[in-house]
Amino acid sequence: MKERFSPEANIHYRISSADELTSDLSVLSGFIMHHRKHQRPRLDTLLKYYEGRNTKVLRERRRRESHLADNRATHNFAEYVSGFIQGYLVGVPIKTSYPDEEIEETIREINRDNNADEHNSNIVLDQSIFGRAYELLYRSKNDKTRFTISDVRETFVIYDDTVEMDPVAGVRYVYNRFTDKTTVFLYTDSEIITYDLDYDYKLHKKDEAIHAFGDVPIIEYRNNRFRRGDFEKVLNLIDLYDEAQSDTANYMTDFNDAMLKIVGNLKIDEDQAKKMKEHNLLFLQTEPNPDGAEIKADADYIYKKYDVEGTEKYKDRIKNDIHMFTHTPNMDDESFAGTQSGEALKYKLFGLEQKRATKERMFKKSLRKRYELINNMLNVASEGDFDVDEIEIKFTPNLPKNVTEEIEAFTKLGGELSDKTKLSILSFVENPDEELERIEKESPTSRQLEQMFPFDLDEETTSENE
Repeated sequence: MKERFSPEANIHYRISSADELTSDLSVLSGFIMHHRKHQRPRLDTLLKYYEGRNTKVLRERRRRESHLADNRATHNFAEYVSGFIQGYLVGVPIKTSYPDEEIEETIREINRDNNADEHNSNIVLDQSIFGRAYELLYRSKNDKTRFTISDVRETFVIYDDTVEMDPVAGVRYVYNRFTDKTTVFLYTDSEIITYDLDYDYKLHKKDEAIHAFGDVPIIEYRNNRFRRGDFEKVLNLIDLYDEAQSDTANYMTDFNDAMLKIVGNLKIDEDQAKKMKEHNLLFLQTEPNPDGAEIKADADYIYKKYDVEGTEKYKDRIKNDIHMFTHTPNMDDESFAGTQSGEALKYKLFGLEQKRATKERMFKKSLRKRYELINNMLNVASEGDFDVDEIEIKFTPNLPKNVTEEIEAFTKLGGELSDKTKLSILSFVENPDEELERIEKESPTSRQLEQMFPFDLDEETTSENE
């Protein structure tokens, strides 16, 4: 099968320094041209599959005969894969903590201002779809440090040519369909330079500004070492499943238009046959043969035979391969359900666990870069200072927990739980502390004391002391 994407579709852009970009604008325009021509088509295709607009089954003419049915069934495996992995990784929001409470509150406030939980979840989704995601940091009009997602299809980072591959610049090019103009933003470690891009890829400097982040304010989040999407390797399998289901639908449609076969010497002309077909009725009247004997007549349909069992097994095999190679569970698999222990289910998710570990390491690296840039800005703005290495980042896999099994094991070991912990396990108890106060007030001893002393003992004690 022909390779879907060329090797040029996912390469890194390298250069010795940012000065080469500003001194020779043809280098920058060459990167933009290459990104539009080679990298963006791959990203557009991956987005289409995530949206369920699977390109192969929708584009190609699949039936040779024009009169036959040509149904196009698309199946959104891509959304299932990315959505499952996104929920598994950040369904429980990422937690950040810091030893110093005052600094921790500063970081928490920045996260609240930027709705960090939703932002991190969207970053993980972009990683899963495209194999990479981009985050842009900026200073807002109300003088607050903000971060937002930058469109993967219009953003890339340029790295230096050393083994460290440090970023030297970030690029965003935005096309305005209403004005038919493209604006290019070049982010270096100290400047934001704006250009207008012509049709022949010539750049014209429009504006420049200084920023105080101390480094390139565009951060790349890689999904893995190869910047490959989570469903990218199974696009051909998704196509096969689409074709198999489409062929099944075409068979069912063509079966309704099967050819009628009539055997016998009938007293019927073409007009009579058409009327019978319109009324869904077939009246067969035969003519006697030359010997006077009656001729038998028979009618049935001619259609292509359909191997139901073989076809369904073929589709199940493709479906299972998609789940196996993306390390996502097949919820239709009977062996995945049932009364299995938590440990047994962990082994079924072993491949996904390995992928999660890789994703977490890559994500933490970029996340620390985010807080490093924020810290640089806080220093310049005299709004605080912290050590990025002291930030603790914790991921919690979002999986159903067998609490009963854990409690039974804990009890067998002789363990005991506080009332507050017991109440926190219950889903219908929102605040364990408030519930404990209610329990205390409603206890028999408390009610007896209230009957004996119908006043607030604390208030009486306070009055006497005064």
